[in-house]
Order: sequence, then C-alpha cells, then structure tokens
Amino acid sequence: MFNIVLVEPEIPQNTGNIARTCAATGARLHLVEPMAFKVDDAKLKRAGLDYWYLLDITYYSSLDDFFDKNREEFLHKSLWYATTKGGNVYSDVTYRDGDYILFGKETKGLPEPLLYKNLERCIRIPMISDARSLNLSNSAAIVLYEALRQTGFSSLLKSSDYLK
Repeated sequence: MFNIVLVEPEIPQNTGNIARTCAATGARLHLVEPMAFKVDDAKLKRAGLDYWYLLDITYYSSLDDFFDKNREEFLHKSLWYATTKGGNVYSDVTYRDGDYILFGKETKGLPEPLLYKNLERCIRIPMISDARSLNLSNSAAIVLYEALRQTGFSSLLKSSDYLK
C-alpha cells in the first residue's frame, strides 16, 4: 500500500479526486492542515463520489505533526517529494510498497526548505518549459500508478469478466 500525502491542499475537488484514486487503489491518504476547505465540503464529497467508505485517511495538524507521527515508519519506507523543481523524472526512480509520495498545495507546492533538504528524493513529471504545472489530482494519479506499475499492481484487479 502506497501513501499519498497532501500538504495544505486548497481545492476540494482535487482532494476529492485524489481520495477516489486512493480508495480505488488501496493507497492511504494523509491530509496535512491547514486546508483551504472543510472535509465535509460538498465539492470534496462529490468529487470522491461514493468511495469514501473504501478510503484509509489520516489527518495531521501540520507538516511537523505528520513527520512526528510517522517517524518510526520513515525508518523503513522512502519519501518522495513531487515538485516542478525536482531533478528526478518520476518514472526513473524505484518505488517500494509502502513508500510515501508528498504533494504540496496547488498554488505554491511543497515548502522549499523541505525540498532542499531532500533533493535526491525530489521527483518531477516532465512537461514543456512554458507550463507551470499539471493539475494536482492528475499529478497524484500519474505518480501513484507508476509506483503501482513498478510493484506489479499487487492486490489490484487486473482483469474483468465483464466483457466476456
């Protein structure tokens, strides 16, 4: 199971879409406050549709709270920092089951001091030079599915009898 971490998300629809992606893949979602919306926001719930019961979600009061509460876990798992400033292409790194993938707020990304302390763990989705960034929910899906692909989509349904 992978861990998707949203640091100070601002747009409820993005968080709802990411929640749905996490629910459908068995990924754990971590939400780091402050958030620009309440989790009972109708736009958030609508974007996540009826998948909320499938979601494993944890809330943190701050980024420091997130790191403090997961310190022991980080001894055995890798943390990846998704950023437009990253030097590693997201598909060129090796993900392992249980890794954490952090995404920053839509308008500013992750805090730069955090990125500078973890340059070797900063990942980027390639795009043209004139583009600032991709949509947060699209970025989370792209990186999560690459991590899942690398680990063989373990525990995910890979085929269906529906069209047979």
